[in-house]
Amino acid sequence: MREVLGVFFDVVNGLVRCLWLSVTRRYRSKPYQRERTWDHLSWVGADSLPIVSIISGCTGIILALQAAMQLEKVGALSYVANLVGFSLVTELGPLLTALILAGRAGAAFTAEIATMKISEEIDALSVMGIDPIRFLIWPKFAAMLVMAPLLTLWADFVGIMAGGIFASTALGLSGKVYFEQTATFLQVSDVMSGLVKSAAFGMAITLISCSQGLMAREGAADVGRRTTMAVVQSIFIMILLDLFFTALNYILR
Repeated sequence: MREVLGVFFDVVNGLVRCLWLSVTRRYRSKPYQRERTWDHLSWVGADSLPIVSIISGCTGIILALQAAMQLEKVGALSYVANLVGFSLVTELGPLLTALILAGRAGAAFTAEIATMKISEEIDALSVMGIDPIRFLIWPKFAAMLVMAPLLTLWADFVGIMAGGIFASTALGLSGKVYFEQTATFLQVSDVMSGLVKSAAFGMAITLISCSQGLMAREGAADVGRRTTMAVVQSIFIMILLDLFFTALNYILR
């Protein structure tokens, strides 16, 4: 319990520190800022599409198969579309996308900043008159804030399409009926709740990853340790955020 509380307070301390530094320094759109932001948008978003597509597609098929196995027992096989669509849009789409981003982008953010911290490159940026927070953290923060919801939308689409194709070919359901039922059952509020989750996950991943990188002290071993801690803490915070938003959504309904 003491170790869990220690990790929790370490995460909170790093988040508060990194967020405070970010919001108290006004972001000025300079050429190198815009270029770095576009680079991060491309790397976080476009380069993550293949792995997001594969995982979300497989998840949609798994959901359709598991739902069919249970619903067939009660003669409600036609409700497979409802379960697959709702599960992906409100829960699995945002969460799986965030897990991919935590392992791919978050770990890279921490390793980059930790390496620069240990090699005193961050101090060199300050000497040259470049704000390290604006130069290093803001492009990452903007990229994750924009791309996490967009990747979630793509994951939802691919998962629903994969589930529909599987249901129409392997389960004998009409593809037209499947997609019509999905569109009828899902509400705009369901999609928005998933996008809000994904945006919160993206911000949390960035803040945790960058704060862990800034806390690196000495040696290459600390880079690996901070990277591992960033991924673990990101997953821990994402689960807590997921619980919070799900409970809030249930209460507001």
